[in-house]
Amino acid sequence: MRDVAIIEAPSVLGLRPTGVEELPGALLDAGLADGLGAVRAGRVEPGPYDPERDPGSGVLNPAGIADYSVRLADAVGGVLDGGRFPVVLGGDCSVLLGNLLALRRRGHHGLLFLDGHTDFYQPEAEPVGEVASMELALATGRGPAVLADLEGRGPLVRDADTVALGFRDQAEASVFGMQPLPDELHAMDLDAVRELGAAAAARRAVELLAAGGATGYWVHLDVDVLADAVMPAVDYRLAGGLSWEELETVLGLALAGPAVGLDVAIFNPRLDPDGTLAARLTECLLRAFASQG
Repeated sequence: MRDVAIIEAPSVLGLRPTGVEELPGALLDAGLADGLGAVRAGRVEPGPYDPERDPGSGVLNPAGIADYSVRLADAVGGVLDGGRFPVVLGGDCSVLLGNLLALRRRGHHGLLFLDGHTDFYQPEAEPVGEVASMELALATGRGPAVLADLEGRGPLVRDADTVALGFRDQAEASVFGMQPLPDELHAMDLDAVRELGAAAAARRAVELLAAGGATGYWVHLDVDVLADAVMPAVDYRLAGGLSWEELETVLGLALAGPAVGLDVAIFNPRLDPDGTLAARLTECLLRAFASQG
């Protein structure tokens, strides 16, 4: 098993303070660190939340997210430089920017994006300006420069070094007018995963990420990639999604490849009052890590 270091990243600057900030505590209480034999590498606290949309960028908390991304990148970079595998517990999906910034400082890496949504909005199409609905667009260099060009290093990941797997938001995206995914970005929606089978889809994703010459890849897990029937503890629910077994298969095969880090985002413990889903999510993560040796 990998030498894991856990970083708590309870930011909701890209969403709103509805409960996802409690994700780190819920998974740690469920035994994630002990199960992974992980060290605790600190907690990066967000700045204050501003509910007003920034008139310049059109998003919520742009300066706060930029600052947070730099500080999170410092923490992730410290883990990487120490030879450990960072597992970052969000928070909302905007934490992806800090994780990728840490990698961008260190060269050329890819991204395996596991999410029920493609999160490719531009501010003018996102209804309330939440960066958690546009982090993939920002990471690939699209959007306001304050977030799309962090430290002058944008894009944080190239289209061709990105695989989005398991999404199912096409109908919703068309209603709001989200920009289409670029042709060079490798898109494997839920139907494609089902057609190939989870194992074959995961192997294909790893092959695509290796083909571009990147030095490993980051794995982003928004838990709403799971079927709504088995993971209702998320703020933006969608019908359908991966089963627990499919997610475990995808994660296990991704971790068996040259993955360099993982984040977990969007799980809302307030919607899981008895802790059942936190325990099941922890079990899934532990089984995925154990399966790759």
